[in-house]
Amino acid sequence: MNVDFPDAEVLADANDYTVDDLPEFAVARREREPESVADVAEAAREAVDAIGGLADLAAGASVAVTAGSRGIRDVSTVLAAAVERLRERGFEPFVVPAMGSHGGATAEGQRETLAALGMTPETLGCEIRSSMAVEAVGEDDLGRPVYAARDALDADAVLLANRVKPHTDFRGDVESGLAKMAVIGLGKHRGAESLHNAAIATDFADVIADRYEILRAETPVVGGIALVENADHRAVRVEGIDASDVLDREPELLDLAREHLAELPVDDLDLLVVDETGKDKSGTGMDTNVLGRYDFHGETEPDSPSITRVYARSLTAPSHGNAVGMGLADFVHRDLVADVDFEDTYVNVVTSGEPRRAKLPFVVPDDATALLLACSTTGVADPADLRVARIPSTMDPDSLVVSEPVAAELRERDDVTVGPLAPLDLAGGRFDPDPY
Repeated sequence: MNVDFPDAEVLADANDYTVDDLPEFAVARREREPESVADVAEAAREAVDAIGGLADLAAGASVAVTAGSRGIRDVSTVLAAAVERLRERGFEPFVVPAMGSHGGATAEGQRETLAALGMTPETLGCEIRSSMAVEAVGEDDLGRPVYAARDALDADAVLLANRVKPHTDFRGDVESGLAKMAVIGLGKHRGAESLHNAAIATDFADVIADRYEILRAETPVVGGIALVENADHRAVRVEGIDASDVLDREPELLDLAREHLAELPVDDLDLLVVDETGKDKSGTGMDTNVLGRYDFHGETEPDSPSITRVYARSLTAPSHGNAVGMGLADFVHRDLVADVDFEDTYVNVVTSGEPRRAKLPFVVPDDATALLLACSTTGVADPADLRVARIPSTMDPDSLVVSEPVAAELRERDDVTVGPLAPLDLAGGRFDPDPY
């Protein structure tokens, strides 16, 4: 497919504004001192020992440990320590990619996704068994099949491992966590597609809980290691939970995760610029909790933050071309579009059930054009009044470059440091690559 997008000169004629009309900008940083786990590896070892179901296993029993596709900062440490502790107790651990259809819904693609996140047999200390083979192990309340990975079914025990956090699609007692890892992750492509389709027909959280109970009864899941992150994406809690307690404990950990959720220090923006979007940053490429927009069937849009336009500049390498979530943006850079693998993206979209998130937004040739177009598409009468913030990704909303109106507001906060104002350096129409 060859598409000729308009160049900067053509789009510059769409309005009468120039770069000189833009406000000055300043670098800003929210300062936090969040609590964190002092020794993540030791906490992971203790989490393994807290799972009672492992005590019933005989020496030499095989234990499948799940590994997902999210860019969780401490996950490699947690998994490696868990594998080491399992082996010390006489078991034979191995890792199973548990990421639904990510990695192009192929066994090799999922192995590559783990490697891009630093998870290899060498770093984890065990074999990685990657396969898309699944079996139906039951039916949910809607009469739809519930799938489980054959690699997990062949093990003597399954140990789930995942971060507990607010989901990017829905709200409920159970969102992202161990139950979701079992239902969607271990369900592979077919399980993820079945779950998301069922969730559109009813309530997302209820479907996850219903299917988790089926998997708990029909598979060798003994429990899981739940990780909660602070705003700096370091572990604030690493906890072992028995399989029977997951649905009771996850809502409590979800409340803790909300307390530590990284969010923008400003609630009202005309334009948010996101340098990097990708599957390692969020399941939706950009975290909807940061954007303040879900754009998911049946879900009510949040009241805050209020962001009129979003501009996404690039797609991360670990995404392997999967640009799910680009539809959440209003503008995207031409370079991002060039990196999109539409086959991978569309497979993920069909699996997740929300095609709007894969829509191709307005494509701009450079950063300067995105700013100038914002002057005409945000309702602001004077470009000098534009409320703009730029962040590295939605994983790091505490590092910002902000326009003068936002800088003035942030200077009033005790937890934000704001540097001096200066005109933007837009040499060649591009932002400074690392102004933070």
